[in-house]
Parts: sequence; structure tokens; C-alpha cells
Amino acid sequence: MLEKQNENKIQSMKQPSLNIGLVGHIDHGKTTILYRLTGVWADKHSEELKRGITIKLGYADVYIHECEKCHQFTIEKKCPCGGNIKTVKYVSFIDAPGHEMLMATMLGGAAVIDGALLVIAANEPFPQPQTKEHLLALECKGVKQIIILQNKVDLIDKKKALEQFKQIKGFMKNTIAENSPVIPICAQQNVNLNKLLEKINEIQAPERDTKSKPLFLIARTFDVNKPGTTIEKLKGGILGGALKKGILKKGDIIEIKPGQSIKKHDQKIYKTVKTKILALKAGNNDLDEAFPSGSLAIQTDLDPNITKSDGLAGCVASLQGSLPEIVSKIKIKITLFKEIVGSKESLKIGPLKTNEFLMLSVNTSTTVGLVNTIKGDTAELTLKIPVVPFVGDRLGIARNYSGHWRLIGWAEII
Repeated sequence: MLEKQNENKIQSMKQPSLNIGLVGHIDHGKTTILYRLTGVWADKHSEELKRGITIKLGYADVYIHECEKCHQFTIEKKCPCGGNIKTVKYVSFIDAPGHEMLMATMLGGAAVIDGALLVIAANEPFPQPQTKEHLLALECKGVKQIIILQNKVDLIDKKKALEQFKQIKGFMKNTIAENSPVIPICAQQNVNLNKLLEKINEIQAPERDTKSKPLFLIARTFDVNKPGTTIEKLKGGILGGALKKGILKKGDIIEIKPGQSIKKHDQKIYKTVKTKILALKAGNNDLDEAFPSGSLAIQTDLDPNITKSDGLAGCVASLQGSLPEIVSKIKIKITLFKEIVGSKESLKIGPLKTNEFLMLSVNTSTTVGLVNTIKGDTAELTLKIPVVPFVGDRLGIARNYSGHWRLIGWAEII
């Protein structure tokens, strides 16, 4: 029975059923859309507020309601028509940075999402560099459920909006978003957001594996204690991310790999971290056990110094003794794109070369690998930062062009 009816609809909506990413070019309105949908302004980092761009992954969640009378979709608890509302879906959102220098962060976010909102500004020429690159990033990570948002339509006239709409539909042909809906919206004025919610409600959660050993992908880690907190009131380090399979319970002992980075004899080594789950939280809901679904926060008994400033971001966690050993060499089967799309000029992608460095996005981690050997479409690389390998997992590959890492393809671990 479809994993016990998706574990009783993810514990009666105590957990989000989906993780949805907001992706697209810088300053096209992703963070504003997230705010209009959830009431949360995701840019909380001081540097983000100062520069007006998203630097780190932002999180928020929302319950979607449908009016039983007029069938409008809303995040409000009352419908203007006066009809009764019913809750139809609980989703979490991840706001990924659009800046070209933050592609690794965006790929890390793509590793934990089930669907995506690809945001395109109506008042700018289409397509922009990171619009194209983020679309390919979704392909790298195997994300196929995409809604395209033509934002800021209030800044242009109807004729230009229709012209760009046709451009978008034409551009998406022969891509993973070929059959994706395109919704014109104005996030600032709340225009058409009800239509967006309706389409989000149609995104299907993938079949979840609750029988395997748990696998938690860590995207962010925090110290939530305010300066001056007394010792007896200190809270342990927080892990934020997504449970991809299995079940985690309050009180479980977990291990985290590659773990804590320690310098020893001028060399960096990685020490597996073990800790106890003190609390599980999805949005504002406290959980006794967590199933694979949307975003999840785990409170541990770790020293918050270890988790502060994303100290364990990019790691994976599971029950003690369940994870493979970390590796510094990896063998991959490669699929290269035809050309570089993250820059304004078009560049053909040449084959991999031995002794070149590549950036690899493995789950939520980023590492640099030196190509040792190439045989057909497979290659073996030595990694600067070790990873936890899972055979069959997809990873993104980027090559350095003029000081910028550009996405050139994807690979499977073999």
C-alpha cells in the first residue's frame, strides 16, 4: 500500500510533503515570491541584507488551503468569498542564490528538492545566463517537476509579456521543462499567486523509501543560542536538511560524515561526528519521528561551536554504523552538455583531460577533484575534500573558465 499511504499523508501534515526550490537569475524576484507565499523573508544573513542578494540557502514552509465554495487556492485561513477552507498540502521551500559565483550553493540546494519554481523577470531580456544554467542544474540533479514563473509582469505592457511568454515556451522545447506550465505573476502585488498555489498543489511527491536505513542530507547547520545564554539554557547544534530515505526518531544515535574538519600536522583530516537526536522539527511542528519528505531540522547534543556557521553543511547523517566509509577517490560515469550556458558568450565544452581540476557537487557537498584517468565516458578523480559515496547518485560537474566555475555536465557514481 504505497508506503502505508505515504505514512498516513506524512503524519497528518505535520511534515511538509515536498521540498520546492526557487531558482533563477539574480534579482528576478525569488526571495520576494518566497515572502509572498510564506510570510518569511529568507535573506537573514547580514551580508545578504547589506548586498540585497541571497548568499546562503533560505528556508520557509506553508500550508496551502483550497476554498470549498469558490475553489480558489490560498495561504490565508479565510477566503474572501466566505466559504469554508480545507488544507490540501504542506510544502517547504528553498530559496537558492542566483548569482553566478554561488553556483555550488545552488547545486547543494537542488540536491534536496522534489520540484522547482524557475523564476524569470518579464522586464529583462530572456534568457539570462543563470536562467539557463539553473535549468541545467535541475537536470543534473534529476529534478523534473518544474513551474516557470514570468514575474514582474506589471513592469511591461501586454504585448511584451506575450512576446516573452512565446520566447519562454520556445526556449523550453527539448529541455526537462518542455511541458512545464508558465504562469505570469507579480509577486509585489500578489497577482496570480492563487494560480501558482494551484499548480504547486499538483506537484506529486515522489514515492518515499521508509524501509532502508535513514539518509539525512545536511544543507545547513546552526548555533541557535543568543550571545549571553547561560550554560544550563544552551541548546545543542542544529542540523538542517532533508531526510531522503528511512525514518529518524527522537533519541536515535546518529553519525555524521565526512564530519568535523581538523588540522593535524599541517594536514586536514575528517573525524566522524556522533551525536544523539534531542528533537525533530518540521516548521513549527515538533516530531517524535520523521519520515522522508520536505525540510527537517534536527536538534542534537553537539557543542554548538561545531555546527555554527554551517560547520557541518555538506555532510550526511544516518544511524550509527550505517554509512559507507568516506573516500578521497571517486569513479564516475559522465554526461557532458554541448556548451557552457552560465556566461553571455557561447563556449563549446571539450572532453575531460587528465590532470585538470573539476568542481563536483555531491549531494549537498562541494569538492574539487583532479582527473587521474579517463576511459570512454568514465573517469577516476582524486578529491580535495572526501565524500560519502552512494553508487548511482547524480552529481554536477563544473569546469573553471576565466576564474568562474561553469556547469559542464553531470555524472553518476559507479
